[in-house]
Amino acid sequence: MGGIVYACIVPHPPVLVPQIGRGREKEIEATTRAMQTVAQDLATQQPQTLMVISPHGRSHPKAMGILTAKTSRGTLAEWGAWGLDYSFPNDLELVSLIQEECRGAGVPLKSIGERDYDLDHGVLVPISFLVKEVKDCHLVPLTFSGLPLTAHFAFGQAIAQAAARSQKSIALVASGDLSHRLLPHAPAGYDPMGQVFDQKLTELVAAGDAPGILNLDAQLIQRAGECGLRSIVILMGALQIPEARPRVLSYEGTFGVGYLVACFHIPASGGDIRVEGEIHPLVRLARDTVVSFVLRQPLPDYGGLLPTLGERAGVFVSIKKLGELRGCIGTLEPVRHNVVEEVAHNAISAAIRDPRFPPVTPAELPYLSFSVDVLSPPEPVTDHTQLDPKRYGIIVERGRRRGLLLPDLEGINTGQEQICIACHKAGIPPEGPITLYRFETKRYY
Repeated sequence: MGGIVYACIVPHPPVLVPQIGRGREKEIEATTRAMQTVAQDLATQQPQTLMVISPHGRSHPKAMGILTAKTSRGTLAEWGAWGLDYSFPNDLELVSLIQEECRGAGVPLKSIGERDYDLDHGVLVPISFLVKEVKDCHLVPLTFSGLPLTAHFAFGQAIAQAAARSQKSIALVASGDLSHRLLPHAPAGYDPMGQVFDQKLTELVAAGDAPGILNLDAQLIQRAGECGLRSIVILMGALQIPEARPRVLSYEGTFGVGYLVACFHIPASGGDIRVEGEIHPLVRLARDTVVSFVLRQPLPDYGGLLPTLGERAGVFVSIKKLGELRGCIGTLEPVRHNVVEEVAHNAISAAIRDPRFPPVTPAELPYLSFSVDVLSPPEPVTDHTQLDPKRYGIIVERGRRRGLLLPDLEGINTGQEQICIACHKAGIPPEGPITLYRFETKRYY
C-alpha cells in the first residue's frame, strides 16, 4: 500500500542527544522515552521514505520548501557529538509528485537546494533517534514559509496526495518545539501565555482537531514564541482521514521550551477507494477541472479515461474547504455521454452553481478537497424499514418536488432521519404521502 503509514510530532533540542546533553538529557527523560517509542514504531513500519519538516532549514518567505538535490548530509559535530554524521539519498520521484500536486492545488513551492544540502538540527536531532533501526531509507527535507496557516494545511494535503500516488510507504515527521517562553530563564524570555499556548495546542493535537489548530488566536501564537506550529499544521493537513489516530506520548517544559512528542497510527486498511494506492482518476478529474475552470485555463483532457470509465451513471461531486462543505451538485440519472463527462460537468457546477454558496475563487483552490459519488439506478421502496443510511442514499418525491440525500453522511443514523432531511431539502411537508427510492453509490476520494 502506498501513502503515509506513520506520522509523528517531535522536538529537536540538541541536549536530547546523550553525546551533547552529557547527563542533562536525563532532566527530560519523559521526552527521551517518548522518542524511543516513536523510533520503535518507525522500525516496525520500515518506511521507504522519511519526510521531515524542519523550522530551521532553508526557507522562502512566500513559498514552501522542498529539497530537489540528489542527496543531503549533516553532522552534529558542531554541537559536540562527534561521529553522528548522516547522509541520505533524496526520493526524487516523490519530490516530483509533491511538486505536481502543489501546482495543481495552487500551493507555492520552491527548491531549498538543487545540488546539495546541509541538514539542520531540526532534522538531525530527531533523525539520530529515528533511523537507528530503519534500513535503506530515503529522506525528503521540507520547510515552511511565512504564509497563513491555511496555506500550510493545504501543503499537507498536497503531500498526502503525492504520497498516495507514490505507492511507497512513507513516514511524515513534524519537527518543532512549542513555546520558548515558559520560564524566566527561557531562551526567548518569559511570557505566561506560553504555557497557555502549549496546553491548548497539546489538547488539540490529542483530539486530532485540525480546525481548532487552524483557528488558534494569532496573538496567543505570537506571545508563545514557538517554532513548531507550522510543522504541525502541515502534518494535520496530510492526515485528514478518520483512520489517523493521535496519541500524545509526552510533554515537558523543563528548560523553558515546550517539548511535545505525539504519534499518529494509520491502519493499513483505510476507508478511501483508490486505484493502485493513488487518488482515483475521477477525483483527480474533478479537482483538475475546477482548478482549470476557476483559473480560466484550458480544461484537462479526459479522453484517456474513457476506455475504463466510459459507462453512463448519475454522479455527484462534493467539494469541501478545510473539512466543511463548499459545494455539492449532481445528477440522479446520466445526462452526459459517459461518467467522465458527468464528473467534469458536475464538478464545475459544484464549484460555481451551488445556490448555497458563492462561486469558488482562485484564492480558495489550495484549501479544497473533492469526492465523487457514482450512483446506481434508483429502485422504489415502500417505507423506512427498507433503508440503511450507511448503505443507501434516498430520493423522495411529491408532485414536482424531489429531494436527494447521499448515503453514509455523518449524524444520520436511521431511515426516518433520512426521509425527514430529504423532505426538508425539497420543501416537501412532513405530513402526507411521498414516493420513495433508494440507491447505492461508489464513493471515491
